[in-house]
Amino acid sequence: MNKTQKNAWFSLAIFSLSIALAGHNFYCEFVAEKLPDSFLGRHWSAFAFFAIFIPAMILLRKKQSPAEVDSDERDALIRKKALLASYTSIWILFTISILILWLAVGPNGTMAVWIFPLIILEVFFIAMIIYSIAILVQYGRGGKDGEK
Repeated sequence: MNKTQKNAWFSLAIFSLSIALAGHNFYCEFVAEKLPDSFLGRHWSAFAFFAIFIPAMILLRKKQSPAEVDSDERDALIRKKALLASYTSIWILFTISILILWLAVGPNGTMAVWIFPLIILEVFFIAMIIYSIAILVQYGRGGKDGEK
C-alpha cells in the first residue's frame, strides 16, 4: 500500500468519524435540546477527534521502508481524477443543501447565520470522503500492485 492509499484510508476514517461526531452534537443541540453541564461533556467529541487524529498523523508520516516511493505518475493521475470527483460533488452537495434550506424555510423565511458555516463544513467532510473513496476505487480497479 503506497502513501496515497494510506492517506485515503486515513481521510476516510477521520472524516467519517467527524460526520458521526457532528451528527451526535447536532442531535444533542437541536433534537434533545440539552447539552451536558460539564466542560468535558460538552466538548468530548473534539477531544475524541484529536485523540485519534494526532497519533494517526504521526504514524502516516513514517515510511515502511526507505525504498518506498512517495508518489509516481499514476498516483498523480489518480489524485487528479479524485480531485475532479470531489470538486464536482462540492457543487452538487452545496446546491442541494441550499435548495433543501430554501424549501424548508420558504422564500420569505429567515434562518440563523451560523447554519451556513455548518453546511460548508459538512459539505467539505462529505467531499473529502468522496475524494478518498475515488482514490481507493481507482486503485482497486487494477490487478496485482495496481497493474491491469
